[in-house]
Amino acid sequence: MIPKPCDMRLTGAQVLRDGEMQRRSVVVQDGMIGKGPLPRVDLTGYLILPGIVDLHGDAFERHIAPRPSAPFPLVDGLAATDRDAASNGITTAWLAQSWSWEGGHRAPDQAEALATALATYRPRMLTDLRLQIRCETHLTDSADRLLALIDAHDIDYVVFNNHLDDALDTAQTRPGTLARWAEEAHRSPQEHLATLRAAKKNATFVPRFLCRLAEGFDRRGVLYGSHDDPDAETRETYSMIGAKICEFPVTRAAARLATAVGDPVLMGAPNVVRGGSQAGNAAAEDLIEAGHCDALVSDYHYPSLARAAFALVDKGLRTLPSAWALISSAPARIMRLPDRGVIDYGRRADLIVVNEATRQIEATICAGRITHLAGEAATRFFGAGAELAMAAE
Repeated sequence: MIPKPCDMRLTGAQVLRDGEMQRRSVVVQDGMIGKGPLPRVDLTGYLILPGIVDLHGDAFERHIAPRPSAPFPLVDGLAATDRDAASNGITTAWLAQSWSWEGGHRAPDQAEALATALATYRPRMLTDLRLQIRCETHLTDSADRLLALIDAHDIDYVVFNNHLDDALDTAQTRPGTLARWAEEAHRSPQEHLATLRAAKKNATFVPRFLCRLAEGFDRRGVLYGSHDDPDAETRETYSMIGAKICEFPVTRAAARLATAVGDPVLMGAPNVVRGGSQAGNAAAEDLIEAGHCDALVSDYHYPSLARAAFALVDKGLRTLPSAWALISSAPARIMRLPDRGVIDYGRRADLIVVNEATRQIEATICAGRITHLAGEAATRFFGAGAELAMAAE
């Protein structure tokens, strides 16, 4: 059962509001930021920050299939993902599900099953979980099927990516990797290689496929972009057909082109935390410093979002308000969600409570509902429990 919204006044904390840290109270009422006298929770020694908006994460895959040969029911995996996100301060998250010739957990069948499971789980959802589709460009016979999925489940975000050439190169030079991919897709290595080669033959149909989808997305109000742009020319091509969001540009040139034409650039928070890309691509920190990164996303690791913001502060690259904007107000703005990403009257009460000394996230509040509570903050909230219960009545 989803917890009911709590009406309360959070006092004593440093609050990120109007682009600066302020010592003031925050009123949560009917799931929104409000005004007025309400039962008080003393959060002296804490920071109250806007809930994190994560535009791209595939950490859910580990909850669904901790091992490739040991999948769990999708709804169970989503429940674990939900709690993982909440414990890391995430209040809105897009699950990045592939739509690919790769097969297995990245096949269209899996995307359809995940969308259905998400709809089934929604009545119990703590975090606002949504689905992002990562559409491989060479799956050119799937336009009708993808648009039908979008219509059936109100999917609002799609990115194009083309990993085919890299996959073909790897298949030729690293047979062990090919065998592993084939096993995950429930194919023999020969069958998997044949699938790659068949997809490559669709190259001449790719432009029409992308344009057809772009037209369909525009009619439906779906936001779309591209993933892993290798160069400026690729980013420009995607931008011209309306795929404005630039996820994980591989090179600085691609990111620079995106910035020049006003396309938002998303980079992985783990890239910041680890000090560079695990794949050897453009470093997020460098792009942030150069003004070519608009938002950070979890990529494959939810805890990195908050850690990345604090890392930017510690390195003197951003103030806390501007660093936190990369994971709250900026992604909300990119996705055209004016009701979240900032703490202000009339907005959704999406908040996180961070221990100022340890920087641990000790409470998450999503639409006024407490979705995560731990540490000393739990003692504070429980101490105010009687008053909060009376207010709820």
